[in-house]
Amino acid sequence: MKIGDGQTFLLTGDSITDGGRERPVGRRNGLGSGYTAMVDALLAACCLEARVRVLSTGIGGNRVTDLEDRWQTDVLDLAPDWLSILIGINDVWRHFDNLVKPDQISVTQFEDTYRRLLQKTRPRLKGLVLMTPYFIEPNRNDPMRAKMDEYGAVVRKLASEFDAVFVDVQAAFDRYLRHHPSQSLCGDRIHPNGPGHMIIATTLLTALGVNWAALKNA
Repeated sequence: MKIGDGQTFLLTGDSITDGGRERPVGRRNGLGSGYTAMVDALLAACCLEARVRVLSTGIGGNRVTDLEDRWQTDVLDLAPDWLSILIGINDVWRHFDNLVKPDQISVTQFEDTYRRLLQKTRPRLKGLVLMTPYFIEPNRNDPMRAKMDEYGAVVRKLASEFDAVFVDVQAAFDRYLRHHPSQSLCGDRIHPNGPGHMIIATTLLTALGVNWAALKNA
């Protein structure tokens, strides 16, 4: 696995990362009920050779500009070895649930703000993970799905630019949606249930090199 023994892995983002975590920093039993807690549990159970300290500073409702406002205290001051970011869902969603809001985050502003964060942070890290925002909707012509894909393309671009592990969460949900309806994961196509969070967690850990087959010989 890419994350080494004794290293700190910080996950930050919006409500999907928040998951009801403890404040000011989620850790151990205070990681909430979402994918961050699952990542912590799976690392402990599956990667016996690496003890990883998992932290979370996700906050519900955040957009990339909110992340920038709290970046110093919630990311830089914690000095993680590895950082994972899942942001962009609210940047897109606000375009649809509040059409008259004057401070919508355009795809250009999203990219520029995200890049500023990475420029000041990447040199401090041993490793970086960038996760795409997603919409649990198989119809790529759906207006919100189409816009979400635009923001996801920015994340892919930035992952390449900053030598990050790229995690295509949208593609993981798309694979699931070939066999099951979106309602089996959530009602609003954004906030997943347990299986949905498990899809995120296992997709993330697979990208980080967790060898699931090794469990047979553990």
